[in-house]
Amino acid sequence: MTAPIDLYYWPTPNGWKISIALEEMDLPYTPHLIDISAGDQFAPDFLTVPPNNKIPAITDPDGPDGTPIHIFESGAILQYLARKTGRFCGATERDRIAVDQWLMWQMGGLGPMAGQAHHFLKFAKKDVPYAKDRYRAEVARLYKVLDQQLSQHDYVAGPDYTIADMSIWGWASLWEGQQQTLDDKPDLARWLDLVGNRPAVKRGRALHADRRRDPTAR
Repeated sequence: MTAPIDLYYWPTPNGWKISIALEEMDLPYTPHLIDISAGDQFAPDFLTVPPNNKIPAITDPDGPDGTPIHIFESGAILQYLARKTGRFCGATERDRIAVDQWLMWQMGGLGPMAGQAHHFLKFAKKDVPYAKDRYRAEVARLYKVLDQQLSQHDYVAGPDYTIADMSIWGWASLWEGQQQTLDDKPDLARWLDLVGNRPAVKRGRALHADRRRDPTAR
């Protein structure tokens, strides 16, 4: 029997990427809660896994050549798990390029911008109208890009569900907390429902959902 993967996790969009992927790929895992509101991410023991003191991270006891490996950064974890299982990463080289492009789009664009929108719109101790307007507008632009892509494909990177969808869905599902609208984004709305109704997505999203301080925030 395959030894379970250790998942260092908190119920945020970045954490959901990996809990969803593990559920989708039928990989056994053991969750370890890292309470980022309590500063658990700075604990010395945790820093032996991700040097950048962020969740999520994993330890796979059955890593390359059968030896354990620590992996941090959610995009890198998704790529590793997809290669490990041969699933959700594209069937051809052209497909894999499309998946990687949209995964990087999320990592470098939607995730950081939506995260900043959540911060300034909901949690900043000072009201900073410029920051609110800037990040709200950039998230809106990114969602229009995504809606346009989804008007041509069932899923983000093409006809098949992949790690690109897993990476984006959690952030996009919180559009209300980012003060966005779906009224002019019908294909984004369609895709949110399509992905959100997958049983593995529901299970991954529900993992310790009771620990979230705000259901619309990261």
